[in-house]
Amino acid sequence: MAAPRSWRRLVNSMYSPALAGVFTRISDRLFRARDRNRGSSVLLLAPLLAEADPAPRHVSRPTAQGVDGLNPRFRWMAEHVPAFRVPGTHIHILTSPEQFYQTMKARIKTAKRRVVMASLYLGTGPLEQDLVDCIEEALQRSQDNSRDIKVSILLDYTRGSRGQINSRTMLLPLLQEFTSQVRVSLYHTPDLRGLLRLLVPQRFNETIGVQHIKVYLFDDSVIISGANLSDSYFTNRQDRYVLLEDCGEVADFFSELVDAVGDVSLQLQPDDSVTMLEGMVHPYKGNREDFSAVAQRRIMEVVDAAQMRQQLQSQAEESENEGASEGEEDTWVFPLVQMKPLGIQVDEQVTQRLLTEAEPDTAVFLTSGYFNLTRAYMRMVLGAGASYRILTASPEVNGFFGAKGVAGAIPAAYIHIARQFYDKVCQLGQQDRVHLHEYHRPLWTFHAKG
Repeated sequence: MAAPRSWRRLVNSMYSPALAGVFTRISDRLFRARDRNRGSSVLLLAPLLAEADPAPRHVSRPTAQGVDGLNPRFRWMAEHVPAFRVPGTHIHILTSPEQFYQTMKARIKTAKRRVVMASLYLGTGPLEQDLVDCIEEALQRSQDNSRDIKVSILLDYTRGSRGQINSRTMLLPLLQEFTSQVRVSLYHTPDLRGLLRLLVPQRFNETIGVQHIKVYLFDDSVIISGANLSDSYFTNRQDRYVLLEDCGEVADFFSELVDAVGDVSLQLQPDDSVTMLEGMVHPYKGNREDFSAVAQRRIMEVVDAAQMRQQLQSQAEESENEGASEGEEDTWVFPLVQMKPLGIQVDEQVTQRLLTEAEPDTAVFLTSGYFNLTRAYMRMVLGAGASYRILTASPEVNGFFGAKGVAGAIPAAYIHIARQFYDKVCQLGQQDRVHLHEYHRPLWTFHAKG
């Protein structure tokens, strides 16, 4: 194992997402025969073993205002992102893939103004086709009723273009029939370019970086989830799904955010070609720094504008002594944005502070389909005073369990990392404070993150 150890030291010293992806593939091919059960599976996850990237570029933030009534422990969050105050009675937790799927279909059928969907990809099976048919019916109904419902779909370019039948081919009929009402944007990471883009195989190129927002929006209601638009996520892949109903300001924010990411993405055309909006830098043909700067500015404009609106609204309410609805609006929503290749690390910054400042009387619940805490997050959990409950997938319900080739080793790699972490918990005598749990359900997989 001398060679794999040298490889890991190399990655740790010069880590970048693009290089890590290439080194991972090369090293796995070289050492798979030597150590099939342990070495290569751990190497697959080398980026997680590397130290964090340098600090992000500074993004100026407006001063937080209008957060009266917010617990002082969390008031600092309003300095990073908009703080939306909504009635708790408007927030519903969906509990199953079937409920998630049926709720989306029902909301599409009743939407009158807009349908906005952001996901990694759209699958190609009958359930996904049924969802597309619902969108088509809503568009046709809007034309019959002289309404102009708009549909905006944001997917990842690499995952959405994989294979002959893919997300793009699923959506082309909508674009061809309702060109003026439908927009399909395909985000392409700026890290996949040049020789790297030519050499990395199609099934692996998405490991360099993807569009990973999962938001499903219908008029003024929003579903925030980790689920993709694919059949397993509609049947037996457990995820989390939070429905914010009739929350217009939150819906407007996410609609504008998806529009902003869409503006810096490739635009799918009715003939299956892709183009960039006029004035935008191409993600892999243009200069990388120029693309990142333009994209960061466009996306952060949405965050800054929302905060500015909240400040003006708060000042107006104070001058008019309006606050009658405060008793009902008892819940705060903080949407976090993370696009590290563009220098946007708001989610990372907020999460780090939450973990760092978690007090001894606090219980923190973390869940992920994969035990993939970074080294920095692991140190924060081990050094905190709060009690932690960490839920992850057992190997049998990991989405990669039983997969052919390299992917089949991924569950073992995650378990290896989890065991290393728990050994450290025990060495420090913190097993009464930090608890690890595994989700297991026959014939199901687990993907919930939060």
